[in-house]
Amino acid sequence: MNLLDHLRRARVIDLTHDYHPGMPHWPTHPPFAYSLTKLHGDQVIGDGVSSAADLIALGAHNGTHIDALCHFSQHGRLCGGLEVAPLQSYTGGLAAHGAETIAPIVRRGVLLDFAAQGPLGENHEITPAELERAEREAGVGIAEGDVVLLRTGWAQYWPDPVRYVNGQRHPGPGLAGAQWLTKRGIFAAGADTVAFERMPSPGMAVHAHFLVEKGVFLLENLDLEAISGAFSRTFAFVAAPMKIRGATGAPLRAFALIEE
Repeated sequence: MNLLDHLRRARVIDLTHDYHPGMPHWPTHPPFAYSLTKLHGDQVIGDGVSSAADLIALGAHNGTHIDALCHFSQHGRLCGGLEVAPLQSYTGGLAAHGAETIAPIVRRGVLLDFAAQGPLGENHEITPAELERAEREAGVGIAEGDVVLLRTGWAQYWPDPVRYVNGQRHPGPGLAGAQWLTKRGIFAAGADTVAFERMPSPGMAVHAHFLVEKGVFLLENLDLEAISGAFSRTFAFVAAPMKIRGATGAPLRAFALIEE
């Protein structure tokens, strides 16, 4: 069976939230803004044809997105030990590890579901023991190069931005959980929360561990509700970030392919 035959048999599950004014956003990042700039009927050409057009403005970390490795530094250095000061400017972004360097992602995805009994509480830290249990329940061993997605159930709150952002408090892994994941050599980790790790996290140790120490990408604000109902906990994870030069992150259209 060739690749196209496999694709014809696959179920496509969208893992991306839609973008709209008023959508949840992290308070230190700008919100998403949208407007029509031209209405149908403003200009009519032959045979009564007209078109509409739009303007959007957004932060690189709005909605479902990927954190580029240049998003965080530690002790003045980026991933790989690069000194960050000479590499950054307000108008040019980061000259290393920017979003434009992230290739389209086509890898095995693994879903670890912690919300079978409902969304996790806002103070819940996902521990290594819980990760191991979820891995056993998924019936698959996490392998090098995988994209591992953690379902906390918080995507259910997405329609209510105040509840979703929750004063910057939500569940997620702490540093021990992050180290459990990176020891397996994963390519990226993602979650259905606004900041991946358990928040609040004054030192953002998980982000620093993934992005600076290990060079592992983070995916945030994923919609993992539909895929939680699928029979398989492994799938083809496909995503492509916007190719924004020097950006610290980029909106991401992500989906899963599950053969049925």
